[in-house]
Amino acid sequence: MGRALAQSIQRQMEENDGVREMNIQKAMIRNCKAQEELPKAAIQFDAAFDRRNFKSATGLVGWDQKGDLLVLKTVIHNKVSSTFAVEAYACLESIKLGISLRMPSIKIMGDSKAVIKKCQKNSIDKSMLGAIISDIHNKKSSFQKLNFQYIHRSENSNANKLAKSALDREENVYLMGVDLDRHVLAWKRRGPRNPD
Repeated sequence: MGRALAQSIQRQMEENDGVREMNIQKAMIRNCKAQEELPKAAIQFDAAFDRRNFKSATGLVGWDQKGDLLVLKTVIHNKVSSTFAVEAYACLESIKLGISLRMPSIKIMGDSKAVIKKCQKNSIDKSMLGAIISDIHNKKSSFQKLNFQYIHRSENSNANKLAKSALDREENVYLMGVDLDRHVLAWKRRGPRNPD
């Protein structure tokens, strides 16, 4: 009888260990799913540059994880020295916008290969963009996940048009929520403009 009791207790312990192991595996799966379900946003950036007046405009277009328009933002910069600096400032502004959106996972997309490559590297940049790239790297810790992705100019037309329009009008814009909806609705009512 003592032997049967010992075997019974051992079987229960093995079953408990099996159940415990299954619970651990389930918890790990839940944690992985929770990480996959982090709110995500994609922000496209581009810039327009007025060389004569050393002015630039950044155009930012933010999308949520479903692909819905989330935010439009433009920023005017004065005393900008080069096209490379213009694109780097645009990327920095996209990081700042990502921080303000409080999304833990962000994808930053732009059509400047040089700037995207510098942002992807973790090394110190010794070019004339070094200070701007350093600012970008210092802000990476604000996100759980941050990706930089090069996209072709044709895929970045919304941010490009927004930047050009902002430079022409010399205005900063930040549209989100109801204001964004009104803006998009008004734009749709106007329809495409006839060049004549």
